[in-house]
Order: sequence, then C-alpha cells, then structure tokens
Amino acid sequence: MLELELLAPARNIDIGIAAIDCGADAVYIAGPDFGARQAAGNSVEDIARLCSFAHRFGAKVFITTNTIIYDQELDKARRLTEDLEDAGADAFIIQDLGILQFNPRIPLHASTQCAIRTPEKARFYESLGFSRLVLERELSLDQIAAIRKAVDCELEFFVHGALCVCYSGECYMSEFISGRSANRGACIQACRSLYDLQNEDGKILVNNKALLSLKDYNLKNHLMDLADAGICSFKIEGRLKNISYVRNVVRDYSIALDRLIELNPDKYRRASFGKVVKGFLPDVEKTFNRGYTELFIDGHRGQWSSMDAAKSMGEFIGTVQNIKHLNGSTDISMTLKPAKTGIHLANGDGFAFIFQDAVVGFRGDVCEGNMIRCKSVQGLSARTKLFRNISADFEKELDANECVRLLSASISLSFNEGGVEASATSEDGRLVKKSYNFASEIAENQDRMMSMLHSQLDKNSGMFDFFVDNISAKGPLPLLRASFINGIRRDLAETLEEIPCFSISLGTGHIDKSVQEAKALSYKYNVANHLAADVYSGRGAEKIDKAYELEHQKDAELMRTKYCIRYELGLCPKYHKSGSNRPLFLLNNGQKFKLFFDCKVCEMTVSATSDNVLH
Repeated sequence: MLELELLAPARNIDIGIAAIDCGADAVYIAGPDFGARQAAGNSVEDIARLCSFAHRFGAKVFITTNTIIYDQELDKARRLTEDLEDAGADAFIIQDLGILQFNPRIPLHASTQCAIRTPEKARFYESLGFSRLVLERELSLDQIAAIRKAVDCELEFFVHGALCVCYSGECYMSEFISGRSANRGACIQACRSLYDLQNEDGKILVNNKALLSLKDYNLKNHLMDLADAGICSFKIEGRLKNISYVRNVVRDYSIALDRLIELNPDKYRRASFGKVVKGFLPDVEKTFNRGYTELFIDGHRGQWSSMDAAKSMGEFIGTVQNIKHLNGSTDISMTLKPAKTGIHLANGDGFAFIFQDAVVGFRGDVCEGNMIRCKSVQGLSARTKLFRNISADFEKELDANECVRLLSASISLSFNEGGVEASATSEDGRLVKKSYNFASEIAENQDRMMSMLHSQLDKNSGMFDFFVDNISAKGPLPLLRASFINGIRRDLAETLEEIPCFSISLGTGHIDKSVQEAKALSYKYNVANHLAADVYSGRGAEKIDKAYELEHQKDAELMRTKYCIRYELGLCPKYHKSGSNRPLFLLNNGQKFKLFFDCKVCEMTVSATSDNVLH
C-alpha cells in the first residue's frame, strides 16, 4: 500500500500548525538561514515546537535548506543542520550538494531547484543517496511515469500555487538584473515585471505586459492521475503566503485526497494519522490566485499566461453598470451587474480591475445587495469588469470555524468484582491498559447504565476521538457516576498521549557511485563551494566552474522554460498560420533580452544581449 502525503508550506510555526490541523501530512519550513525565502526564516526553537506538534499525528516537518552555499558559510550550514536534526526535523530539502558531505542523520530530498526533469537526472540524484526527488513543475504525466520507472525513491510534485516561468534553480534573471540571486532566496520576481515585446525591426508588438507571468497551478482534478504515475507527495507552493491561504488550500486538497483514498482503499492511505473535524468549507477561488492553469500535465499546450494581471485578481463577480459621486464626499457609489446568481457582497470586500495594463485594487466600505460604496478610484468606470480578491465573509468564516484534528481511538471495558479493566488503542497503534477499582452497588436499570457508559465514552478527550469497541461484565453492571466514567476516558487519553505516535517511516536513499554526471559543468550546476565541486568531480566531472552562478559572457542564457510567448500570442510557426521565425526581444527599463525558440523540444529561452550590461 502506498502512502500519499499532502505537503503544505509554512512561513512560520503558527501557519505550520494550522496546516497540520487542516489535514496536511507534512509541512516544509525554513530554519534561520539558507531557506530560499529571505522573508520566511524561523528559529531552531520554533522548529522544535512545530516538530513536537506535528509528530503527535505522525506528520512530518521538512526543512528547506535549499539555497546554494558559499565556502565561508559551510561551517555555519553544518552547525545549523545538526541543530535542526536535534530539534526533530524529519528531512532536509536541499539544492547544494555540498550538504551531502555533512553526512546528515535524516533523509535528504532533492529540491525542485535541482531541475529534475529527465530519467537520467533522476537516476543521478537517487545515486547520491537522496530518498526523495522534487520534480519540475513543467512535466507531463507521461514524463513523470518515465521517471518513476527509472528510480525507486519517493517522488514529490507541486500541485497548487504560484508558478515560476523558468525551470527551477536555473533562473538567473534576478541575479543578472539586480545582483539578487534566486538561488540565494533573494529573487526580485522578474517574471512578474512588465515588458515590451519587440521584433528585429524595432517594432513594438506588445506594450507593457507581464509577458513572463504565469497563472497559478491547480491540479486538484489530477491527483489520481499523479498517484497512478508514481507521485507520493502532493506539494502546495506558498511559503510566503498568509495563514488563511494555507488553511483554505490545505483543507481543499486534503478533502480531495481523502476522496481519492476512499475510492482506492486497498491501494492508498494517508501518510499521517487523524481526521479533521469541524472547520470551514474551503474554496480556492476565494484565495490568492492569478487564475488557474494545469500547465503541461496532459502533455498539451494551453493558455498559461497571466500577462494582463500578474497579481491576484480573484473571482470575476460582475460588471460595473454606473457610478455616482456622492455630494460633499470623496466617496463614490456604484451598481454592479452580477456575473452569476448567488454572489453576496460584504463590507470590507477587496476588489480589483485592470486599468492601463495594471491591476488596481480597492476596498468596499459599504456593500449592500449589488451596490458598493468606496473611496474614489482612478480608472473605475461603467463597463469595468470587477473581480473580488478578498471576501470578508469568507475570511471571517476561516477565523470563526478553525479546523480541529483528532486521532481515532477505541475503548474497551471489562468489569469484574469491585473493578474494571480498561484498554484504549489509537489508530496509529498505541495501546494502554489500566485498572480502576470502585465500591458500588449494582445498577437497577442495566440498559440505562450501558447506555450511559456508551454516551460518556463516545466523546473527545484531548487529541483523541474515542469510540466504544466493547463492554463486557462478569455479572451485572455496577452503578457508576458519569464523572467516574469520564475520568476513565480522560485518564486513558492522557496516558496514550504520553506515548510517541507510531509514525510511518520515511524512505532512505541508496548510494550508487557508478552513476556519473556530465563531464563539463557550467554555471547551471550552481556549484558555489568546494564540497559540492568534490561531489561532481567524484562522479566524473572534469571541469568544475566554481564561479557563482552566471558566466560573464555575451548571450548568457538566463531562463529556459516550457512556456512560449510566441504560442501565447498566436505567433508560433508550428501551431499558428500567422506564426513567424523572426527574432523577438523583451525590453524592460532600458535592458534588452533576446528570446530563442527551441522548437525541437518546444522550449523558449531568455538570454542577455550585447545591449545589456553584465554584472
């Protein structure tokens, strides 16, 4: 039976705990350094607290130690990995192969920054001892299945969230433009910037659009396909997202994963324990998104771009019919023609629209029926298409109906003269047995006593949701107070909780030194320290370029992507009659980047030109 894992992002401990409460089987979070998100670091102490909470349910905590590391930082990185191991971390997600030489005590996962998208590269990383590979997002189901056949280790795949346009770990736009490296956690998000598209004659074909910005990923409808292709961990992107985003998306995918397992009970099971009770009804349309795409999962191209709105637009709710300026006030009042029935507006809702190729947002101060009152907003007019990117009612529901996660546990009682033998077994296999003595008369109404035992034991205590498995007695049942029965249940719960959860073990890697990598390495291998260089040289590499990332050369490749601007604009010579092979360029703030189209493999590259000034 294959364990399926829902892996959630955590910017901090509170979000990590919320993700687990909402149904995550594991969370990934950064320690204080080397976490590829400079704004999402956490203390070792907080990591320890999160691990303690997660392990109550057999859930895991993976540490993102996925930046590249300089030689002078190796000692600091080694000490940090040791501290995080002691804190209870379950695995490290890494990009820099120098960490392999620290000989960590816990499993290693090859980060998405390793750009694993072929069976050959997957075999190489497995041979280094990685127990899990985080695959590129741009793969199809057939490509995933081919990698599954090539390796025995665990495979992880992103299923929801923001998409980098470039193959992960091989984007050098940010470092090239600003000196801030994506592989050091300092990406400026150049893919969300506005560009002009120019042809070789200098003609501007597209003006001021986010031409490299993609919609957000949503593969909820493909979880079964991914599991059948060999994916065991379904990853949600978003280590910079807020707590309401994580709650909403995790709950949505956890429900979907439970349904998948219900349909295949003999094939799959969840990778942790416990069920979510209470809580809210999730809706990913009501949380941050740039519109959704399934990218290349079905092996076909589609419209992946969010070039008109690189920020969150939310759900389309309708069109502005008219606007009135209120006398003696800077406020305006507008009437909305709803896009569909059932749309309810609330005070404090956040709205967005497109004006002059930019996303404009505002809050609705008073919302009644189809009327919105707010401060005057530049660009807002009749016939404006309006989106809602913040639902005040939904945010209130998230806060008011928090999820609670409980472990199922059975209780059995066996009465004898003057006492009772009680046992409890939790769903993860913990077992406790205790004896309780009492002096009591025989219950006059045996049926009523049995009913009371069931009603008082079939309850929640602590982190356990108890149900009665069996009640037996050598003779008639004694007369017991409800408080005594409740005390048995609470005592069993406290004793069970003292026993560590019997969690499902993670896989371990297998080293195969016969597998070699490329002979000559370029800047795309992101070798930044001598330990990483030693790993490659030990696998047959002859040229180790230790220069940090980008080679200082004309026409350096800054991005390679499955996304294609020509296809999005109907200019692809392969798919469109009006397509052309003429060169195209991106212009941004005085810099010029050349687009190259590798049609044999259906990929696009973005490169520096002689018009650029290299850092």
